[in-house]
Formats: sequence, structure tokens, C-alpha cells
Amino acid sequence: MNLKKTLKYFSLAAVSVLAIGALVACSSSSEKKTEKTKVEVGTVGTTKPFSYEDKDGKLTGYDIEVLRAIFKDSDKYEVNFNKTKWASIFSGLDSDRYQIGANNISYSEERANKYLYASPYAKNPTVLVVRKGEGIKSLDDIGGKSTEVVQGTSTAQQLEDYNKEHSDNPTKINYTDGTIQQILANLNDGRTDYKVFERITVESIIKDQGLKNLEVIELPSDQQPYVYPIIASGQEDLQKFVNKRIKELYEDGTLEKLSQEFFGGSYLPDAKDIK
Repeated sequence: MNLKKTLKYFSLAAVSVLAIGALVACSSSSEKKTEKTKVEVGTVGTTKPFSYEDKDGKLTGYDIEVLRAIFKDSDKYEVNFNKTKWASIFSGLDSDRYQIGANNISYSEERANKYLYASPYAKNPTVLVVRKGEGIKSLDDIGGKSTEVVQGTSTAQQLEDYNKEHSDNPTKINYTDGTIQQILANLNDGRTDYKVFERITVESIIKDQGLKNLEVIELPSDQQPYVYPIIASGQEDLQKFVNKRIKELYEDGTLEKLSQEFFGGSYLPDAKDIK
């Protein structure tokens, strides 16, 4: 091979190397652009119709499907769901194992001091559930009566505050790790006297489990309790994204559609309360 041909050969080889390098660089750049941030969601998965497994074992429910809609087609985030115990939702947020907690979660000052609240995406009035004919008609009648609660819930806090104000005749609080289905079944069978919980969940369970001994009594309230996704501290960008998407889903009718599907009616927050 003469010198001219040799130089031409090396010149072509150099061009090929540069071209391959450029393709690799472009490919690498493209991969970086498509890489998404994983958002881990902690949920109990046993509180129908908010978070539960369907007959095929797939996690679904209002909370779950709203979050799927929030992150659908996002070019920045990818959502993943994790079934866990109630208390572990919050310890997971504390350790950044989870970035979002979603399981019919209401507002409390204690949580607001530790986590970021997104906009509400449902409202769920609080009710009193009792056995028929037992004479309990309001919270004025629960002194000396027994109930089961999961520690750390808003209901537990409400009843603990009640006992501070009624120390002469407190209600009997039995702490449990049982599901709301088990708690209502125990109430139906006479093992406890009442349960304070949210209307949507208890009416769904009473219907599904055929708990014919129970009745639901509306409780007076200054405001409708809302349902929120809560976000780990320090995740302000994620909070902004979630708020933006909740507003869009409210305006395009997606939240109304999911409310009708899972709740059998319209249980949406007031528009003014969606940021």
C-alpha cells in the first residue's frame, strides 16, 4: 500500500471513529433525557374504595387511580406503589423510602408540620357507626363505650382529645392493627360499641360485607374533611407537579369520573380549595 492510499485509509478510519463516537454520545444523551425519577408511594391497600386489591390481585382504588392519572405520560416522573402498614407509610416518608403517602389521608397539624400536603382530591365526611338499637345517637353518648382505632390516625387523635375533655367519663379506646373491615365486623358482632370513621369507606364496607346490624349517623362538622396525598419533606418540586396535575384532572373531569366509579357519587373538594 502506497503512502497516499495509507493516508486515505487512516483518514476514513478516523472519520468512522468520530462518527461512532458521535452516535454513542447522542445515544447516551438520549438515554439521559428519557431517564425518569422514580416516585415511590406508600399505601395500605386494604381500605376499599380508596386503596385495595381487585379480584386479580391488582392494586386499585380512588387514591391509586388518581395517582396513576397524575403521573401518566410524565416525562420526568415514574410512579411505583408499595403496600405497607399504616404507620409504615409515615416512617417511609421520614426515611425517604417513600416520596408520597396515599391512603384516605386527612389533614392534621402534626402531619402538616412534618410533611408537604398536596391539594385535596376528594372529600369524605366523618360519621358515627353504631349497632342498631344501642342508643348511641351522637358523640355525647360515647362516654363509657368502647371502640377500636389504629394508633396515629386522625380518629385516634380525635378520641384521645375527647378523653382529655371528658376525664370523668372517658370512652374506652382499644388500639389495634386490624383493618377497617375487621373493626366494623367486630362492631357488627357486638365486640365494641361504635366507630368514628369516614362515610365513603364505611358505607362501602357495610354494603360489601352485609353488616346488617350497623347504622351510620352523620356528625356535625364545621368543614368537610378532605382526602390528600402527602409528600415527603424537601420534595417541593414534586408537590408543585402534583398540585398542577390535580387541578388539571379536576378541570378536565377525570376526578369526577373516578369519584363516580369508586364512590358511586360526586365527592370532590370545592374548586376554591384546589391550588
